[in-house]
Amino acid sequence: MTARHEQIAAELRRAIHHEEYPVGALLPAETELAAQYGVSRGTVRQAVAALTAEGLIGSRQGARRVVLAPRRSQSFAELRSFAQWAQAMGRTATGHVVAQEYRPATAEDATRLHLPQGTPVLNVLRLRGLDGEPVLVERTVYADWISPAVEAVDPDCASVTQRLYDDTGLVFAHGEHVIDAISAGSQDAALLAVRRTSPLLRVRRVTTTHDGRPVEWSDDRYRPDAVSFTVHNAIGHNPLMRTPAG
Repeated sequence: MTARHEQIAAELRRAIHHEEYPVGALLPAETELAAQYGVSRGTVRQAVAALTAEGLIGSRQGARRVVLAPRRSQSFAELRSFAQWAQAMGRTATGHVVAQEYRPATAEDATRLHLPQGTPVLNVLRLRGLDGEPVLVERTVYADWISPAVEAVDPDCASVTQRLYDDTGLVFAHGEHVIDAISAGSQDAALLAVRRTSPLLRVRRVTTTHDGRPVEWSDDRYRPDAVSFTVHNAIGHNPLMRTPAG
């Protein structure tokens, strides 16, 4: 049975998505929401915390919550896999391997994974879904030392990150992300159920272990109507770096 705070979060999420609370608007105070839903303020705080974690709303100590975005978002303030992020929102993530094969590392693979060119690496094309809706195409190249463990993972495993941790103890500790926009090609369009040349949000990332050893590099393409990204920064701490497109 779904917890009451999750039900309230879902209702507020739908209201934000349908712009009953547009971007920049203030949510009702905790006391008002508690009265509206017939629950304690603690239950309301749990619901609001979930929306804050998703990047839909923001808050300051003692201030009312402000709507920041009309749809679910993923923050780069911490390193999380797609499945872990979805689970934190109370959503259901799915994954399906469309194709995978070993091939010799290209010059780009060798540079990103710190391997000799020509080293056999595992190339995986995976379709990700959120609540049954296709939202992400991943093209991931795994380093030779972790490829056999990845190959053994069930093709429909929702969280490869968790499975690799369970099987091998591997922790994805650091990630470097480059974000840009790209037009959907024929394959992406078919997998994501969008028109060819539709805009997609692309995130190219390299993930490493605690000691900096590259595990994988990936070209991830999101439907922009399904997922957005947020970066939280402050004076003295800015995780976002601008670089020229190219």
